[in-house]
Amino acid sequence: MAIPGNMLSESTSSMDPAITGWTPKQNCTLLMGTGGRVGDGCLTMKSVAAGEMQSRTLAFYLVNEGTDYQVFADAAGGTVPERIGIRWLTSGHAEISISWSLTTSSASASWHRIGVTATAPATAARAQVVFSSTPAAGAVSSYLENVYLGLPVRTVGNLLTHGAESHEQASNWPYVAVSNCSIARAVPPVSWPTINYVGGGTVAAMTVTANGDASFRCTEQPTVTPGQEYMATSHLNPPTSGSTAWLELRFYDAAHSQIQATRANLAAPGTNYYMQSVSAVAPPTAVYASVAFGLTGATAGQVLRTDTSAITIAPVLVTGSVIPYSDTSFEAGVGTWTVVSGVATLARTSPWAPSIDAFYAMTVTSATATSSVIRSGRYPLPAGEDSFRSSMHVTVTAGGWTLTRGLRWYDAANVSLGVTSVPASPAPTPGWWNLIDDHVRPAGATQVAFEWTVAATAPASVMRLDVGAIWAALPTGEVEPDDSTGSSRITFRELTLGDALTLWRVTPDGRRTLVRGSSGLISGVAVTSTTVVVEDYEAPLGVPVYYYMEALAPGATLAANRTSSTVTISLADSNECWLKDPGNPQRNLRLLVKAGPSWQRPIAQTEYRVRGRRNSVVLSDVRGGLEGNLAVWTRTDEEREALHWLLDSGTVLLWQAMPGMGVSDMYVNVAQIDEARVTPYAPEPWREWQLPLREADMPTTVGVAGSAGRTWQDFLTENGSWADGLARYATWEDVYLNRPIGE
Repeated sequence: MAIPGNMLSESTSSMDPAITGWTPKQNCTLLMGTGGRVGDGCLTMKSVAAGEMQSRTLAFYLVNEGTDYQVFADAAGGTVPERIGIRWLTSGHAEISISWSLTTSSASASWHRIGVTATAPATAARAQVVFSSTPAAGAVSSYLENVYLGLPVRTVGNLLTHGAESHEQASNWPYVAVSNCSIARAVPPVSWPTINYVGGGTVAAMTVTANGDASFRCTEQPTVTPGQEYMATSHLNPPTSGSTAWLELRFYDAAHSQIQATRANLAAPGTNYYMQSVSAVAPPTAVYASVAFGLTGATAGQVLRTDTSAITIAPVLVTGSVIPYSDTSFEAGVGTWTVVSGVATLARTSPWAPSIDAFYAMTVTSATATSSVIRSGRYPLPAGEDSFRSSMHVTVTAGGWTLTRGLRWYDAANVSLGVTSVPASPAPTPGWWNLIDDHVRPAGATQVAFEWTVAATAPASVMRLDVGAIWAALPTGEVEPDDSTGSSRITFRELTLGDALTLWRVTPDGRRTLVRGSSGLISGVAVTSTTVVVEDYEAPLGVPVYYYMEALAPGATLAANRTSSTVTISLADSNECWLKDPGNPQRNLRLLVKAGPSWQRPIAQTEYRVRGRRNSVVLSDVRGGLEGNLAVWTRTDEEREALHWLLDSGTVLLWQAMPGMGVSDMYVNVAQIDEARVTPYAPEPWREWQLPLREADMPTTVGVAGSAGRTWQDFLTENGSWADGLARYATWEDVYLNRPIGE
């Protein structure tokens, strides 16, 4: 699979089916190797003699001076360590310099990640990828594959810069020792999944000076919003499985004084790299946030390594849930949950034990066959809603349990208003079960908490809880027409994360048409949010339609399905039409029609005149689609500019008119246009347009441009200031698509 944003071709990146994208630079020969990870092929660089050998990409890639670029790859070689670099060249192909990664700390026959990020120097116009190692003899081989060159790859929404996340940029490495340690950048040979494009390569390594606690921190302090829950994540590599390695999310006030720190200890099952997260709500006076790392009770000489650190807005696992992520996923502990009565105990599981989200769950253990009451903290409720739904994933791992599932309600003064609960029932087995209950909020309730009575049916009973949620019980499916935009808005709630979603629009004749989403037609698209909202700009005008959705769980053969109500999109003036860009609905425009097309249908034919015969022999291809001129008026200067904007991209458009106008909805290509004045009076804003239309097929891979993925915070983090960023982009569309000038 091609690496997103890669300047290199798929063949040059993966070495499949050939290594023709690479050439020797010094002291080596290149061979096609086998045993690659993203395909069977790999690049074998074999030394001619002792000394450094280098190979490079054959092609040159255009770059902009002053812009950061990243290169990474998977490498192997049991004899000699290696490094990778970016070779900067002028427009005349003269070498300026090479920005090298650190050399891998030791040789490794296993595939491991190497990489570097650097700023293109002044006068740089082109770049190449360079691969290097320094054997002590001839006929020594190093291996390479899965190569990337492009803009830095970052965790979406990360408030920290790429230098803080990846450690690959020596000029922007914002980490300092805090106590009892020294820190440095290092490149241990670590094998990462081939599709983990933000991980691997250079890491931060903390070496403990003397026995005792040790820590270091990131000096970057991105801005945060009070009341918003944030999450810090990082891969931690502890020195031993028994080490207490930790990650801390810190908040600071306007004077950069620390005002809150929330820590999560890693429960490491070994000495690999393990993802750890911690979340917390920014306090009222918070302005900045940062991360810190450390070891508790460390031994002198021990080393803690970290990689791919990020601060992001905490995920919402169930849309609309009032429960913070810290009490939903239990990544840092059991959160605000407590045992109100009984002998039960609460604890966080060991990582990588079965869980629903991420790596941890909450374990409930009862030593005796007795009842206990467990309760969460209090969570504020939204105003205006009376019906609420709760859910909790449960699995029994030992013994058995009888559960009385309830919610306890509180008023604004924290006074309990009682518990609403469902009748006691046995905890289902085996496997994970999502237990869902409905509740009615009592009058005056402004807060709510989980409260379960859990009765163990055998000594030493154990169960796990994960991903608890409480949310307003809204309809599971809604659809609303919007005549002003010629679209309908479809909402499906309470979906299951990871399911494969397919969504159709159904017309009165029973015909199903796939609805377009952000990545193309919605067919088998993974569910990443429990609530999915889709705006359908291609629904027909004046025709009742409904929407049919199927969600297929991983490994399942039968899909769950839902059907929406029926809606109709209207157009008040039937003399108007819509001209729409399926991929960019912000360009859609309603226009006044002067005259519909007089259609032609061309056909490719070859005529053969046979001597002595009256009739010729004609060979024909299939007849082409409709072609004709659509005449429309624009009535204002704003409409005229908007039509130019719509037509500028040259993409396939959708033409829609009301039923009864003698035309059906049609995807069209628009050829050379004519824009004419309707009178010789210069201030007259009306224009008459001739739009030559040619019928086209519906585009299937075009996605609707939206805000998913790239954020304004990404823009600010990458560019330092708004002014610096705006100078790098020609249009706002380029800002959204991250296309700097010259890319």
